[in-house]
Amino acid sequence: MHFFRYRDHKLHCEDVDLEQVADRVGTPTYVYSATTILDHYSRLDAALAPIDHLICYAVKANSNRAILKLLANAGAGFDIVSGGELFRVLAAGGAPAKCTFAGVGKSREEIDYALEHGVFSLNVESEAELDQIDRIAAEKSLCAPIALRVNPDVDPHTHAYIATGSHENKFGIALYQIGAVYARAAGMANIRVAGVQMHIGSQITEAQPFANAIEKVAPLLRELKSKYGIKFFSIGGGMGIIYQRALESGSGKWWHDHGGEPSAFSVSDYADAIVPPLRDLGIQVLLEPGRFLVGNAGVLLTRVRYIKQTGSKKFAVVDAGMNDLIRPALYQSYHEIAPVIEPNKSKPDKVDIVGPVCESGDFFALDREMSELHEGDLLAIMSVGAYGFVMASNYNSRPLPAEVLVRGDKFALIRKRQTWEDLARGEIDPL
Repeated sequence: MHFFRYRDHKLHCEDVDLEQVADRVGTPTYVYSATTILDHYSRLDAALAPIDHLICYAVKANSNRAILKLLANAGAGFDIVSGGELFRVLAAGGAPAKCTFAGVGKSREEIDYALEHGVFSLNVESEAELDQIDRIAAEKSLCAPIALRVNPDVDPHTHAYIATGSHENKFGIALYQIGAVYARAAGMANIRVAGVQMHIGSQITEAQPFANAIEKVAPLLRELKSKYGIKFFSIGGGMGIIYQRALESGSGKWWHDHGGEPSAFSVSDYADAIVPPLRDLGIQVLLEPGRFLVGNAGVLLTRVRYIKQTGSKKFAVVDAGMNDLIRPALYQSYHEIAPVIEPNKSKPDKVDIVGPVCESGDFFALDREMSELHEGDLLAIMSVGAYGFVMASNYNSRPLPAEVLVRGDKFALIRKRQTWEDLARGEIDPL
């Protein structure tokens, strides 16, 4: 269930009128539904009840402290990929003992910071990194808990930029090499072999690739459990969501699946595919979902500045730009765009919805059929709760947008909009 609907001809997030948010906070602004996030977390948690598991939210999807606190209070652990993400989790009240630290290029400072705070595991991506962790742990007279990241060479059928589980990607250690590396790790005085980790990619919309990867890695897990007593298997994240949706006309209608894009599998489909083989292994299972928990929980509010006609082409120039939401430019991704004031049944118009950034790639939709738009219209770019604000930049010296969290009939500012003065803060004139 995604809690965005028209009520009295106005788009609401839960019980909050999004027009009121824009009037109060301005645009562009990210708005998140707390109820949607918690609903997705609780449904996934319940579906995995037959196995010992821990859901570690992938902080890279959306790292706002209020979102992290929401999930920490719900019992989540965290999947982190930098020292900065660990800092954010700690600031939000998250437990370091429920954090797994992934990433191919951890710095010495980051490893030191993670060991100092007692993270659950450091996920090792290479032998060189294993050596570095051992050295740092020795200097601190500690024993570092590690899991090697195995690359199972499984095709996840997703965008090339977010596929991580094949031998052509930079991530992990090949399945045929992993046994020897574990043997080496087990002989290190300051390393404790704790588990195995894998992650095959993101925005995967079928359950079978996950099941295939688990099947390929299962013999290794049984061997490692027998030899070294490993305690957990982290199966990564990557559960896909629906981006292409439509709002039904009429008040009170909810978002529903729309043709033209493969449907993301349900939580029950996912659980049916992975629970049986994982139950047989008899060890704790960690999951690292990000997009699934927060993706459909967010919208980006933006206002139309100008309507421009050029020959046969019509443009709606909005106040959000690719610096605020880069996914369409970077991944050629689709995002539904909904007028905040429910449109009438007028004949749809084809329009490019573009931003003010000086790049031809600065667009949110091309040749999109929309009800006729006018200057000043407020739009909601849907399904931007994941990889939206976290990938935003100050390109063209544009201030970062505000962020708002909704819960029930109340909303709160959880990040102030940057000012022009903020853009130059920290810069130093050397003369």
